[in-house]
Amino acid sequence: MNQALQILLLWLVLQAAVTDLALRRIPNALVVSGLVLSLLLHWRTGAEGVLLSTWLAGLAAGFFLFLPLYLLRGMAAGDVKLMAMTGAFVGPALAMRIGILTCLIGGILAVGMLVMNGRWRILFRNLKSLMWPLLCRVAGFPMQAVVIDRQASAGGIPYGVAIALGTTAVVLEQHGFAFA
Repeated sequence: MNQALQILLLWLVLQAAVTDLALRRIPNALVVSGLVLSLLLHWRTGAEGVLLSTWLAGLAAGFFLFLPLYLLRGMAAGDVKLMAMTGAFVGPALAMRIGILTCLIGGILAVGMLVMNGRWRILFRNLKSLMWPLLCRVAGFPMQAVVIDRQASAGGIPYGVAIALGTTAVVLEQHGFAFA
């Protein structure tokens, strides 16, 4: 990946992380400008067919990687769009690596925030409410599924931070920095 693309990508995900921490949202203007800039830089520096193989395939990989989490209400739409933008910069293979690392970092971040905020009891109560009917149905007892109200949430995490950390780690790894 081109060094100009890497620097621009790191700047954009850093901006998204800061905005997500401060406002708990990732602006569409940031994501759209990142998509346009990545398209222009890929077009300017790439060979024939790079738009389809890198930009479009990376965008799709990043988008569809986090779309199920959004559909299950486990992630906000801005996070999905940010991951799609990240994929447009790096291509599908690196988008998958960033996505997997982001999920690991996001899980650690979520556990840390639950413990620090003291909301882990709410999480366990919600899990029990969701899992008990499922376990009863598996055991053969008919029970209706429980719908958890949004106000009963144990809280959200600024997933833009996890995406920024995962992206930074993968980009630095491309330059020879080892984290293991």
